[in-house]
Formats: sequence, C-alpha cells, structure tokens
Amino acid sequence: MELLRFATCGSVDDGKSTLIGRLLFDSKAILQDTWDAIELSSKNRGDEYVNLALITDGLRAEREQGITIDVAYRYFATPRRKFIIADTPGHVQYTRNMVTGASTAHLALILIDARQGILEQSRRHAIIASLLGIPHLVVCVNKMDLVDNDRATFERIRDEFALFARKLQVRDIAYIPISALKGDNVVDRSEHMPWYEGPALLRYLEEVEIALDEDLDDPRFPVQYVIRPMSDAHHDYRGYAGTVAGGVFRPGDAVRVLPSGLTSRIRSIDRLEGAIDAAVPPMAVTVRLEDDLDISRGDMIVGVDNSPHVASEFEADVCWMAERSQLTPGTRLAIKQTTRSTRVLVRSVESRLDVNSLDEDPTIDTLRLNEIGRVRLRTTQPLFFDPYQRNRLTGSFILIDEATNNTVAAGMIRRPLP
Repeated sequence: MELLRFATCGSVDDGKSTLIGRLLFDSKAILQDTWDAIELSSKNRGDEYVNLALITDGLRAEREQGITIDVAYRYFATPRRKFIIADTPGHVQYTRNMVTGASTAHLALILIDARQGILEQSRRHAIIASLLGIPHLVVCVNKMDLVDNDRATFERIRDEFALFARKLQVRDIAYIPISALKGDNVVDRSEHMPWYEGPALLRYLEEVEIALDEDLDDPRFPVQYVIRPMSDAHHDYRGYAGTVAGGVFRPGDAVRVLPSGLTSRIRSIDRLEGAIDAAVPPMAVTVRLEDDLDISRGDMIVGVDNSPHVASEFEADVCWMAERSQLTPGTRLAIKQTTRSTRVLVRSVESRLDVNSLDEDPTIDTLRLNEIGRVRLRTTQPLFFDPYQRNRLTGSFILIDEATNNTVAAGMIRRPLP
C-alpha cells in the first residue's frame, strides 16, 4: 500500500497530540496494554477523561507540562493506505524539532484553536511547511465543540488563513472543522456540523493524491552501498544499493555515473522479491550495470542526458539548530547530502528570514538557535544536487559539528554559484 507521511503543526495547546490520539484510537490502532497505560496515567493526573494526548507525549517532562517537546512518530494503517505521523512541538522554543519532524512529510496538518483563531505560531509553522516544500496543507479548525460548532467561526478562520496563504508556496490547501477530543469529523463525519459538506479528516488523508509529488522527470540514484557477495554462487554479482531519489529507472536505460562521468546501461534492477521492470521514488533497490565501473558510496547514477548540478559552491536556506553555537561566516563544518559527505565552509550569511512575515533582513550576518537564513557555502568536494523546490531529496542537506558529531543545521539548496 502507498505510504503517506504527515506532520501535525500549530501553536501550543491547539490539540495536535489529542488529534493523533483520536486518529489512532478511532482507527483501532492502539493496543490494549497501551490503552490501559493511558487510562492509568490519565487517572493519576486527575483528568476526568482518558487523555488521548498521552499516547504521543511520551517524555516525562511532556506529561508534567502538558506540552510536546520532542517529535513523536506513530504508525498506523487503514485498508487504503499506510501512515507515519510526526507529532511536532508547538512551542517556539522547539521550532528546530518541528523542522526535523516535517522535513520528510508529504502533508502538514495545521491545527488552529477555534476559540483563539490564527496565532503567530500557526503562521510560523505554515511558513516553515511552505519553505520545506510540503505540497499539501490541511487546516484543521479544532475544538469546534467549544464554540457550539458555529459555522461562522469556522468560515472566518478559513477565510483569514486563505488570505495569509496567498504568499505561501503551497499548491493544495484543505479546511476541515473538527473536535479532536469528541472525535467530530476526525474518522467519521460529524452529526453536529451538518453544514460541513467535505470529507472527514481520515478520509481526506486516505484519498489525497501524493504520487505526482515526486520528481519523476530527473533520474537520480545516490549510491549507498556496493554489494559484492563474493560467494561461489554469486562471484560475478556487483550491485549498487540505494533509494531512488528521482525519475524512473528501467533495465536497458543509458546512465551516467557522477563524479567520474562514465556511462553504461542498466542490466537489471533487483529487490528482495527479485528483478523488477522499473524503479521510482522512493523505492529501495539494487542496480546492476552492464559495465564494471569504479563506483562507491556517495556517487550518483543519473540519466545520461539529464544530470543534476555538479558544484562546490551554492546558495541555500538553513535552519540553525545548535543551542551553544552560532552560524557565522568562516564556520567550518561537515555536510551530508544524499549519501555524499564532505566538509564545508560558510562563505557568508546573506540574510535572516522573518518567519512571521517572510521578510528578509540583509543586515544580519549571524544565525542563532531556531533562526532561518540564506547562506553561501563552499564544499571541499563537489555535490550533485537539484534545487530543493524541484527535488526535496537531492536538494536537502544537514550540517554536522565534527567536534561533537551533532547535527547543527538543516538546509535547502536554492541554486549553484558561479
């Protein structure tokens, strides 16, 4: 079945964790022992009801404070689709965790408290979702039961968000009135809001089209591992394992290997179940070539007439995630992009982005914790990439502090530099 990754976003106490708990509970995805533990925890906290938010708020500090701090991942499936949920924190202090959780999502759920309306953090998360290239947004106006399921309240918030969203680069936005606590319009249509004619949230998640979100035009295959069994039965087997990052690969296709530039043809494409006729994103496969070429981890197999940018200098948007350091011109770090790793120098910090207005401040030359800015980078070895807006896999990277091995930033490549 097709897999949909989605992230919950929004301000503190908008009901993100409760919504996920409701989805899991109503779709019968919670085991009995987990349910028993949640019931006991709710009773110990003095809650008058089973607190569904405790299903994802697993850290002790989260349960004590009633907020989400870390990203919690949950998995469930329906007969139509499999899902991976990232429950991201709403507090501004943990914006970096929201970036991490939403970076691989096909879809973002923006929750808005019907009583509070659109808050600053609601806008911030929507803007970050747009920057991350998430193609689908679902604006869930939550806690409708606390405003008497008022249609005018929902439509006012919908219209206000639609006006704000005009400056976002998101092509698909849906609006659903819900009550995560009561279950209205979450898994089943609600009888309390007969004026709403759209689908329940789960039905929308099952039916939203994501197959065309992948880049199917540019063949990209970063090599992760070279398979050489060296056994008597497979003495001549040489395969290149990895995940397809773009395009369509078929046996017989002419391909080029970067950085060498050598060309060959695909002999076969293998998976655990055997040879297949075609590989598309995000399939994990092993590619065999007709020629015995020198290929190793970090190389990329591409279309013979369709190559990515090959460059050592580029411009990118970066979210700084380190608490005890700052990103300044001259900073030296390690960079990992697809399966390729090398070192990088920060040539300059061009500007800092105001995530509330999308305005850029060109007077800033330093990025601090949770700040997003535009930078110019130079690597010691060339990278093979496409602009992030074209391919989220080949256009993204992380920066690593070599002294601590901590990931200190996540980045999105905009363009190569001359």
